[in-house]
Amino acid sequence: MTSQTPIIPRRLLLGNPSALDPKLSPDGRRLAWLGPIDGVMNVWAAPTEAVGAAEPLTRMAGRPPTWHDWSPDGRFILFLKDENGDENFRLFAADAETGESRDLTPLPKVAVQVLLLSPDLPGRILIGLNDRDPRRHDVWSLDLASGARELIHENTDGFGWFRFDWQGRMRLAGRNMSAKRAQQVYRMETGRPEPWRLIPFDDQFGTAVLNFDRIGGRLFARSSVGRDRSALVAIDMATGNETVLAEHAHGDVVDAIRDERTFEIQAVSASHARQEWIPLDRRAGRTIVMIRAAAPDCEFTRVSASADERFWTIAAHGPREPPHYYLVDRDAGAMRELFSARPGLKPYRLAGTRPVVVKSRDGLDLVCYVTLPADEPSSRPRAPLPTVLLVHGGPWSRDSYGYDQERQWLANRGYAVLNVNYRASVGFGKAFVNAGDREHAGKIHDDLIDAVEWAIAEGVARRDKVAIMGGSYGGYAAFVAATFTPEVFCCALPIVGITDLATLLESLPPYWADVVAQFYRRFGDPRTPEGRKILRSRSPLARVDRIRKPMLIAHGANDVRCTLQQSDAIVEAMQKLGLPVTYVVFPNEGHGFKRPENDLAYHAIAEAFLARHLGGRAEPVGSDVEESNAEIRAGADVLGAAAG
Repeated sequence: MTSQTPIIPRRLLLGNPSALDPKLSPDGRRLAWLGPIDGVMNVWAAPTEAVGAAEPLTRMAGRPPTWHDWSPDGRFILFLKDENGDENFRLFAADAETGESRDLTPLPKVAVQVLLLSPDLPGRILIGLNDRDPRRHDVWSLDLASGARELIHENTDGFGWFRFDWQGRMRLAGRNMSAKRAQQVYRMETGRPEPWRLIPFDDQFGTAVLNFDRIGGRLFARSSVGRDRSALVAIDMATGNETVLAEHAHGDVVDAIRDERTFEIQAVSASHARQEWIPLDRRAGRTIVMIRAAAPDCEFTRVSASADERFWTIAAHGPREPPHYYLVDRDAGAMRELFSARPGLKPYRLAGTRPVVVKSRDGLDLVCYVTLPADEPSSRPRAPLPTVLLVHGGPWSRDSYGYDQERQWLANRGYAVLNVNYRASVGFGKAFVNAGDREHAGKIHDDLIDAVEWAIAEGVARRDKVAIMGGSYGGYAAFVAATFTPEVFCCALPIVGITDLATLLESLPPYWADVVAQFYRRFGDPRTPEGRKILRSRSPLARVDRIRKPMLIAHGANDVRCTLQQSDAIVEAMQKLGLPVTYVVFPNEGHGFKRPENDLAYHAIAEAFLARHLGGRAEPVGSDVEESNAEIRAGADVLGAAAG
């Protein structure tokens, strides 16, 4: 395979970003973001007007933070971090002046939740801790200066979530009611739960409480109750009257920008094939128009805002544009670029992405994305290409239009990339989500096959050179492809995937107790003979003898969602049958590979594997595997000549 486009080094495409997620301090004078130190993402800070003078506030090893933000009084930068992928997140505070970092929740086997940051509670925040009962989070008030905690609510009622007004008063709580097949929402003002509203089962993915206004009189929420697609609604807490504020003709309302003074919603977004923002006030509308003009082929999110709403930071990204971060001065009507997440990619030509709608065999519209190598025509390649079907996780997630580093990596190596929003994907209305119920390895897999057939008919894909790859549910889809339709794909690359659905449902983290009913209804109930029969019939492990094509299986040893047992079991079964398999395990990772050295090692192995079976280009493996914790437990010969 020949190409005029240079190979982009993996470290530029997939290594640590240079900077991520700049958050404004409440007064707007300082920024905090994540950037690498010794190969690990850490917290950096700088004056807003002097980003070049940035200094690292933390120098922590291990896995990177998953979230960071300023404390309401601007004294600390808070962040969450686990150690080895076990998702037992701890809350840390870094002093904004001295950089001194403290672990505010030094508790073993506890997954901290940040519940409320409020300008009306400047010195403290509300958090959830599941130290008393691993299944349930109690509510605590945490003093950020001293680290002292005060118990606010002991969660003996089994609530799955809470909502507070900005003064820190608990106003709402919710839990799933199996008998009612619905989620019961309670008002909590009196200190005793009072049933308020029911969210029907079919509406639970499209309905979510967002926040109260500043005085607590109105509640904003996304709601699909009584409609197919989620709308933004406001509920008067005194009368119960509900008003629709915004909706979209083809997609769910998914993101919201709120005013940091009044906490009213200023704008919402929805996405069918492309993102659209719907402003709710004139000033927000003007700001959105300005951003769109500056980044016309990009999608954007607001990352943070100053307390007076003069300044925003935003992230803008498009198929050919890695995330760029801007400071928006709303008073001046001006934008200034702060930095790019991947400035090293600027000299390279990146691949474009085209949205298409493919009809499923039973008539559903499947929003898909096609990405071709940068030197191919934008609509159709000169000749059919080896293709990777890249399947998103969830399944209650979705693929979108903007920048995707996996697409860029694969396209640069010479492959067409196909993303499919199969039934059960979110963002397209509840009927589309519900069409995926108990259709795992059924109609959901049919959607993937239908999209592949479309790509072959359109001259995008070569029939004999289609691979399937994905993580989590995408990993399950790859296992399904290898065992249910082994003739369609020439190889499969499941990452932290699922091989036995009953094992998945019996080993979910204990604090997922409130959502187990969703899994039982939508997959099958392992507590019943009928449910176990359904789960087994849709489990790749039960059909391992049908595997015919090469597989590269990868997993994190500490995965608490799709446990290592999922991959261990199918690898053992394959080896007993004499089926060739490459198996890579990362001992210090969980549900995904967050340490950059491990992520690079996986991609180096996957690149060599794809080059062998699809015929694309490959950068030499070099030292990428040696520098990681990768354990190649089977099939190390896949590296072959690529190790040079």
